[in-house]
Order: sequence, then C-alpha cells, then structure tokens
Amino acid sequence: MELVCQNLTKKYFTKKAVDGLNLKIESGHIYALLGPNGSGKSTLMKMIAGLTKPSEGSITLDNEQLSWKTKEKISYTPTEPFFFGYMKIDDVAKYYADFFEDFDMNLFDKVLSEMNLDRSMKTKSLSSGMMAKAKIAASIARRSELIMLDEPLNGIDLLARDSIQELLIKYAPENGSILISSHMVEELERMVDRTIFMKNGRLVADTDVEELRMREGLSVADKYRQLYSEEA
Repeated sequence: MELVCQNLTKKYFTKKAVDGLNLKIESGHIYALLGPNGSGKSTLMKMIAGLTKPSEGSITLDNEQLSWKTKEKISYTPTEPFFFGYMKIDDVAKYYADFFEDFDMNLFDKVLSEMNLDRSMKTKSLSSGMMAKAKIAASIARRSELIMLDEPLNGIDLLARDSIQELLIKYAPENGSILISSHMVEELERMVDRTIFMKNGRLVADTDVEELRMREGLSVADKYRQLYSEEA
C-alpha cells in the first residue's frame, strides 16, 4: 500500500486548510498526525477518505486516483459520534456489514470481546471510553489497507487508552498502515513509528521516530515542543 498526496490543497473561500501538501504514506507503519488546532489534520483525513474534494493537487493509492474503488481500501473514523441513539452495537455491526464488503464480522466480535463489550449494548448508554472502543472495533474489522482515526483517545481514561493502543498494535493491517490524529503526543509515542507534523495546512516534518531519537536526541514530544512552542 502506498498513498501519495501531491501539491494537495483545500480552500474554504480565501483560507487554505491544507496548503500544497506533499506526503507519502507507506505500508507497515503506524503514523501519528500531529499539530495544533487549525493545522489541517482533519481536513487532510477527510480528503483521503473521499469525504471532501481537494481544491488542487491529487491523491493516489497504489498509483490509482481516489475513486469508489480505492475508498474500499480506506477506513476513516471521525472524532464526532456517528452512531444513531437507537442503535445497539449489533446494529452497528449490521450497518457496517451492509455498507462494506470487507467487514469481517468474526473479527469484530473478537475485538469486542477483548474490549469487554457485547452486541446487546445500546450506543447511547456507552461511556466515552466504550464508544471509542466500539468505533475502533468497527474500523479494525473492515480489514482496510489504511485505517485513519481522528482523535480516537479524546475524553477517555488512561486504562481505556492503554487497551485501545494495545489493540491497534495487535490488529494493525499486515499490508497497510494506521494514521492517527491526536493532541495526546506522549500517549502516542510508545505505539507509533512515524510522525507527520502539520502547521497552517503545511507539512513541516515527516520523521522516523527511532531516527528522531538517534540523530536529534529528541522524543516525539520534544519535537512537538520545538516546532510549536511559539503557539503555546
């Protein structure tokens, strides 16, 4: 799997949410997508997911322009709740199975079990941590080549974050990658191996975590502070 963004731009009137971005996402990695609010992270994810059309530039997946075919290889989970209040987790499973041919019901049940959830639970009764786990279980079960998660750790407790990170590492696509947007830099550091830093819609750094430690003597959190300290 290789996803390439070339000169990617998204304009909203005169403002550029993403500005001439060039980026390559390759198989076998867990990427952190980092940057302050307004840096363009969510807009980038939505363009890759095919939910927002670029104003300029291109996105290709395995040398093919994004289309309904390539969308089948990409799973995107937004930070906003998207399950209807009347739904049980069982309804979520059926919804995903109806819309996505790659949805693996057995894998969904396996991940649910590991997260101490079951299909009879109503989504409106789920805590923030449980809701996050249910959303991620559905994303993992699609068996997509690229799994994108927008702020999956927001508003959940430490133990829930730990279990989610362990499951993402365990079920990362064999021939694909995971892209995670988050403000919780220290939380992500132990699970990601590459980091993408954005600022004002532009790519400011694309780093290998181990090389960052070896060559610059910096942690991911240190690099984040170096790049954005003036905005604090």
